[in-house]
Amino acid sequence: MIDTHTHLYSEEFDADRTEMIARAKAAGVTRCFIPAIDASYTQRMFQLKNDYPDYVFLMNGLHPCSVKENYQEELAHVENLMQSHFFCAIGEIGIDLYWDKTFLKEQQEAFQRQIQLAKKHQLPIVIHCREAFDEVFEVLETEKSDDLFGIFHCFTGTEAQAQRAIGYGLHLGIGGVVTFKNGKIDQFLKNIDLQHIVLETDSPYLAPVPYRGKRNESAYIVKVVEKLSDIYALPESEIIRLTDENATNIFKI
Repeated sequence: MIDTHTHLYSEEFDADRTEMIARAKAAGVTRCFIPAIDASYTQRMFQLKNDYPDYVFLMNGLHPCSVKENYQEELAHVENLMQSHFFCAIGEIGIDLYWDKTFLKEQQEAFQRQIQLAKKHQLPIVIHCREAFDEVFEVLETEKSDDLFGIFHCFTGTEAQAQRAIGYGLHLGIGGVVTFKNGKIDQFLKNIDLQHIVLETDSPYLAPVPYRGKRNESAYIVKVVEKLSDIYALPESEIIRLTDENATNIFKI
């Protein structure tokens, strides 16, 4: 299994990171893809890569919740890192209007610039969207092209929004939300071909049932597989095979 989105460098894992990663490996997680947040986490990410060079793969980007007054500085940091390090994607990037709408214009600019950066380096994008589907789609529409591809991380939208995201060349990142009674995506996901789906945890956030409300970790991705196996009426091994293939095609790793 490939976890396409996990914050293994999070402070929430500082007390037991080694054991947590060992649990992930024991559960069958073969690779972890690590999204960026902002410059304050860069060294933690590089240390993680140094400790697990063949297991974790780093993204580069500015998270929309970190788009503040100094966003130009942060974007320069992202662009400078591209000159000296290898990254598997530009992410997580996008728009978040749940916590703060103050910097919407700046979030839109940062999102668009980072999409263009991904295209320049022929990399996938990994999108964060919270209460901002219209705003995210507005930017994607301006950048729609054959070289736009990636993952709509933690997809929580409607079936129509899912189809629209797929139309932009994006896969849907499916994690713990699919196991929630009020998650809703389980009601239509069977109408989305598995070729458009990848697995993720977004750990330490959004733990699946029966761990909901607790700290999430990559090992819990098995609960996502179990739910998708039920939704698609396919063996878990087939869910893993197809989603792993999708993730490998996106990240080219």
